[in-house]
Amino acid sequence: MTPGSTSPDSTSPDRRSSGARALPTVTDTEAFGSEIAAELRAGDLVILDGPLGAGKTALARGIGAGLGVVGRVSSPTFIIAREHRPGDSGRPGMVHVDAYRLGGLDELDALDLDTDLEDTVVVVEWGEGVAERLADHHLLVRLRRDPDTDVRRVEWEWVTSE
Repeated sequence: MTPGSTSPDSTSPDRRSSGARALPTVTDTEAFGSEIAAELRAGDLVILDGPLGAGKTALARGIGAGLGVVGRVSSPTFIIAREHRPGDSGRPGMVHVDAYRLGGLDELDALDLDTDLEDTVVVVEWGEGVAERLADHHLLVRLRRDPDTDVRRVEWEWVTSE
């Protein structure tokens, strides 16, 4: 597949592509997060969507590892947002948000994530339908888990607000 392909069978994320692939293990999910991180820069918004157990936090861990952020990336469920400082790699830091408990746009606005977007990558779990307005463009990543095989399926696309 050539870079920039928008074919639905594209298997590597880049800033112009959309695609899908299977992620058989948590390690595969984290590795895919690292691949995503290679394409991210300060100011990018990543929205992760999927049901409980789909692999959103594992993907965020991979993104954090790929960015080289400081500290363990874990679910921010009870604190809503966790900031991870940049490491020595020269890559941006990451703000990891769990929007599941947010009551709507007012509570999202109260987090001042639009300010963080200038200097970091913001990754929002449960963010579809809520966080898109934070940026003119974002990477939407949808994860689904097959209950019979436990294999995750990921679909991604870069979306530009109109």
